Formats: sequence, C-alpha cells, structure tokens
Amino acid sequence: MQIRDFFLGLALGSAAFVFPRLRNLGRHKSARKEAQLWEELYEDYCRENGPLITAIGGGTGLSTLLRGLKAYSSNLSAIVAVTDDGGSSGRLRENLGMLPPGDIRNCLLALANTEPLLERVFQYRFANGEGLEGHNLGNLFLAALTEEFGFEEAVVAASRVLAVKGQVLPVTLDKLDLVARFADGRLIRGESRIPEEQGKIERLHLEPDTSQIYPGASKAIADAEIVVIGPGSLYTSVLANLLVPGVAEALRESKAKKIYICNVMTQPGETDDYTAADHLQAIYDHVGPGLVDMVVVNDNLDIPDPLLEKYANDGAVPVVPDKDRLWQMDVDVQTAALISHEALVRHDQDALARKIISQAKAMRKKRKR
Repeated sequence: MQIRDFFLGLALGSAAFVFPRLRNLGRHKSARKEAQLWEELYEDYCRENGPLITAIGGGTGLSTLLRGLKAYSSNLSAIVAVTDDGGSSGRLRENLGMLPPGDIRNCLLALANTEPLLERVFQYRFANGEGLEGHNLGNLFLAALTEEFGFEEAVVAASRVLAVKGQVLPVTLDKLDLVARFADGRLIRGESRIPEEQGKIERLHLEPDTSQIYPGASKAIADAEIVVIGPGSLYTSVLANLLVPGVAEALRESKAKKIYICNVMTQPGETDDYTAADHLQAIYDHVGPGLVDMVVVNDNLDIPDPLLEKYANDGAVPVVPDKDRLWQMDVDVQTAALISHEALVRHDQDALARKIISQAKAMRKKRKR
C-alpha cells in the first residue's frame, strides 16, 4: 500500500470513529451532516481498497453475486460465458455475427454506479415493432458499439457510460456453440436447446475446439485474491466458461482461493435430482479434480410451501447440502442460510457477498501474521 493510501485510510478511519459520536449528541445539525459525509468517504475508501475478486459464470446468478459484492469492493472482475444463442442475444449473434451481449449487459448493470432510470432504459425490452420485438435496448446499444468499435472496445465504452466499478470480460472472443451428449446418445447443439431436452447430460463440449481464453480474463484470474465460480446454471453457465481452453489451467496456476457457489435449486433439464456434491462432481468430470478449494452451500431449506409447489410444478427442488460427501472430495465446505425467497428462490445477494468477503478478510488477516 502506498504512503498516501495509508494516511488517507488513517484519516478516514479516525473520522469514521469520531463523527458518529458527534452525531449522537444531536446538538448540531452541521456536525451530523459532516459525520455522514465522513462515513460515506470512509465507505468509498474501503470499497476502493477492497479485495480483488474475480467471478466466473453467466445468467442471473453472476449478476446477483456482483450486486452484492460491489458494496464491499470496487476491485471486481466478471468473466462471462459467450455461448448464449437464445432470445435477443441469439438473434444479434446470428444476424450480426457478434458475441451474445445479454449476460455482458446484465453484469455491466450489476456493477454500474448510475441512476436507476438509466438502468431501466438499458433493461427495456421492446414488446412490438417489426425487427425490434423481443430485443433488449441494452443489447442493441452494445450491438451498435460493436459495429463501430469492435466487441472489446464496445464493452469498455459501455462501462464508461454506466460508470462501472470493476470490469466485465468475455471468457473468449471466439464464437462458440455448446454441445451436449445425453445418456441416450443424443447430441444437442445450442445452449438454449439443451435444457429443453429434459434428459440426463452425460458430456458437454464446445465447438469449435480451437478457442482460447481471452487474455484479459486470464490476467483477472491470475491477479485475484479470490475467484468465485457460480452461482448459475451448472452446464450452460459455469461449465460453458470452464471448458474454454486455458480457463481451467489459469485457475490451477492462480494463487487465489477458488470458491464454488452451489445453486440453491435444481434446474430442470440440467441438474435434475443433483445434490451439492453432484454439482461439484460434474465439474470434476469435465475439467478434472482439485479445481476449487471451497464449496459454499445453502443449508436453509425452510422454504414456504407455495414456493416449493411452484418450483415442483416445473420439476425443481432444493439442492441437498450433502456435506459429508463434499468433505470426502477434499474441499472445505461452508454452509449458511443464503436464500432469498420472496417471489423466487434464489441467492440472497447480501448474505452471499458477506460470506465471500469474510473469506477475503480471513485471508488478509492470515497474511499479516
């Protein structure tokens, strides 16, 4: 840490200690405002000097994680899968020959420091209009920037517009198709089609097999203190990243702590009846054992019956946290109540972020000894 950073941290830390007590006196309105200002400055300082965390995944799971983590650190990198071939992203990929922008867009917005109205605009989906129906405005914005500057610079430019804290990176710049072989011998090509087949996935691979990890993604893994894998669809988000040549190698070479976040619910067509250990075993079956140091599993299965029935109708159930089997797989197992179950059962972004940050703090404390 530079001397300037040390003294700034000392000053802000002292202010954060002193000014709250001034506020409690309740005598001077100006003192309360000043205390609030110093507390905000101190929080900003903590985020700017937060742990270097790289998250790998896609879909809503990755963006949920990022929204939680950005409250604790600005040093975040998101590595995003590029095999999406459905919806607006799939149409732009097919018509313009670009990488699918949807997951990139969601991660940019998750890390954005911008007005809520601008986020609503970027998430707007056209309900009608020839050629526009079903398209997302943020996707079209990225498509326009890609036409003008290329995909790499398009993501950088969008990050500036949205005042993104951190960086969002494609796992590769190569155009890929996800291909699944099912237990009955069927070969299904296309990320969007795979879950629809409702079969047992035996093996997953990428075509063509000549892709390479994006250099920026490789650097983000190498520089990280913690690498988080997931949460997200096991096959179409997590493994879609890990199977890119160079990713598993970068993870094994990295000195970061590698943490896998297991999903809280099974996913029909991908992980039917999978336990937490089954999720990790599927990763090991595809990229080899020993890739992660820790698995974080939700152990709160107290989910309201109406929600359980809703998911059961779709063929989804809570993921069983079979801790003993996970321990036998030579990983550290951390369990906690990590779910938010309001309209949907998914990870609570704040609880999940606190779990990750607690690991980062423990690592930094250990290094200081």
